[in-house]
Amino acid sequence: MKKKKVIYIVEAMGGGVFTYIVDLSNELVNKFDMYIAYGIRRQTPSDYKQYFDKRIHLIEVENFERSINFKKDIAALFEIRKIVAEVKPDIIHLHSSKAGVIGRMAFNGKIPMFYTPHGYSFLMENYNPIKRQLFRGIEKICSKRNCTTISCSLGEHNETLKITSRAKYVNNGVNINKLKKIIEITEKKEHPFTVFTLGRICYQKNPNLFNDIAKKLPEIKFVWIGDGELREELNSNNILITGWVDRNEAIMHAINADVFLLTSRWEGLPISLLEAMYMKKKCVVSDVIGNRDVIHNGENGYVCNNVQDFVNSIREIQYNNCDKYVDNAYQDIINEYNTGIMAEKYGDIYLRE
Repeated sequence: MKKKKVIYIVEAMGGGVFTYIVDLSNELVNKFDMYIAYGIRRQTPSDYKQYFDKRIHLIEVENFERSINFKKDIAALFEIRKIVAEVKPDIIHLHSSKAGVIGRMAFNGKIPMFYTPHGYSFLMENYNPIKRQLFRGIEKICSKRNCTTISCSLGEHNETLKITSRAKYVNNGVNINKLKKIIEITEKKEHPFTVFTLGRICYQKNPNLFNDIAKKLPEIKFVWIGDGELREELNSNNILITGWVDRNEAIMHAINADVFLLTSRWEGLPISLLEAMYMKKKCVVSDVIGNRDVIHNGENGYVCNNVQDFVNSIREIQYNNCDKYVDNAYQDIINEYNTGIMAEKYGDIYLRE
């Protein structure tokens, strides 16, 4: 039986979206003929092609650009039209806000089309209120196109329902088989009580709050795995910034720590959190969409609203047995938040079209 052709159109080919696209497409390639039309970002790994199954067709979109640039955006629209005309897919799936706007403008919906925001732009607090309202308006206009939005968390799905009724959600997941192999070869070391996070040091991840928490707990070691434009905000003496490191070294730092701390101002559904849950780390997160969809206070981790909440939670973990929370979080990954289940749900959606 001939496989259906699925094309992913991805502008945000970096960070968590990159990991998501890699893991999902590698899972689906056994059932579907997979194509990925993508843009290069600064965070895109230099050897990104090595991450994909050799059967996946990779097509670079030269005119994709992160910021709004009407000349480039119009050129990207015509470029992806040409790519789709050549590929002749049975399914189009747009990933990230930028690809979602351009893709829904480019195609009339005759080919079944899906859109996954990976965190709506209008929820991003680094934009001023006027710009956020503009982004919300653009999403409402684009929602009139013949396209179904598939959110990556329940919280994002609830936001989608405020815009359109053509909505589904499939939770993000991590590749537990790949992660398990890396964990098994990672050296476990004796270490002081350590709190860590992973990601770009940027406004979204709220390094200022991370720093304030570290200052309140001067005897505890804090590690930020990653780098970014706001690294100067991490000035507490007990914070180590690793800089950008490869996957194996990042896992090494995570394995040799005790608490995963996520101070984000907003999220879609963070891969770093799901990986920490699988690694059986105690998770302390901010009370935002994505985080609170996965972590339930007093059940599988801690959800916090201010500096003192974070400090109290970390103190409780330091001095009390929280193994029940860890076990519950781990089972959540095994039962729901993994790429096997995620790919199965997407496969069912695609096959029904």
